[in-house]
Amino acid sequence: NTQEFTALIDEMTLAAEAADGERFARCFTEDAIYYDYIYGAHQGRKDIAHMLQDLFRRDAGDDYRWEMFDPVFDGRMGYAWSLSSFTSLVPQFKGNFVVIDGMSRFIIRDGLIAEYRESVNGGVAMTQLCVQPERMAKVFRKWGGWLEARPETQDYLTRGKGTRRG
Repeated sequence: NTQEFTALIDEMTLAAEAADGERFARCFTEDAIYYDYIYGAHQGRKDIAHMLQDLFRRDAGDDYRWEMFDPVFDGRMGYAWSLSSFTSLVPQFKGNFVVIDGMSRFIIRDGLIAEYRESVNGGVAMTQLCVQPERMAKVFRKWGGWLEARPETQDYLTRGKGTRRG
């Protein structure tokens, strides 16, 4: 139900704020996949814990916050809007503060997250970090390639206008 879904995503975001990779990973099924818009896809609890603790929290300061709002859940799939913020620890952007809004999609199986995807306007974050335009363009091309290569995108592009998946 929505109340249990909300409790699960609250636990996930609180674990992320605490930089506790193991606690974070326990919110996911053993075979879960986490699609991060910066660090890419990570599969399984060990890899998901690594992504949070050794990659993301390496780059984000202890002021990291992440909160989900307006969760909706249909018994299998859930969505929530989020805000997150942090001070960058990446050497070339160190000290720059970032606030990001995003949308998250969750596939839930047996009360845990089996798949996580997020959609974030990374251009806003890169502007806040003062990323150089040439580097932004390179990253945007990479993200565009990821989007175009996704099976869902390929399916969408092969169907004609006015058609819908059945």
